[in-house]
Amino acid sequence: MMQALMQDLHFDVPLFLSLLLKVVLAWILTFPVSVERAHDDVSAGLRTFPIVAAAACAYVLLAGQVFGLGSDQQTHILQGLVTGIGFIGGGAIVKEADHVRGTATAAAIWATGIVGAAVGYGRLEIAVALSAFTALSLYILTRYEMRHGLRDPATGRRVPADGGAAAPSRSAAAR
Repeated sequence: MMQALMQDLHFDVPLFLSLLLKVVLAWILTFPVSVERAHDDVSAGLRTFPIVAAAACAYVLLAGQVFGLGSDQQTHILQGLVTGIGFIGGGAIVKEADHVRGTATAAAIWATGIVGAAVGYGRLEIAVALSAFTALSLYILTRYEMRHGLRDPATGRRVPADGGAAAPSRSAAAR
């Protein structure tokens, strides 16, 4: 009976497991980015990046199942995906007086979306390389900024160019 129901619903278990593995891989590849951003910025933390990657992967996989990966429709799929992820990332950018913050988080959101899309298209080498590059860039460059006085070590916030005190983080203000 269950097999008949699965056939009526067109549920292909091997295909499902293959697609699920890709979505999970996209989620895993973005976890290092989410951990680094969670330490540095409260606007987008542990949950945002893996969800963006998994959703981007699923979006590409769905389009591949509907239109085929070799279809001309794939350009439209990528355009829509990049636009949507850019919109989400734009929400992470905040302007406070003459100071803008969240641009690295926005870029990381965009990058994790592309990691997900790369996994969806079966381009694991691109996904792994971009994931590693993004996580290492965030980690290394944040520490560089702290070491060279561009970030306040106590709050992790960027020091304004005029050398004034960094704006307090939301988490510090809530304490």
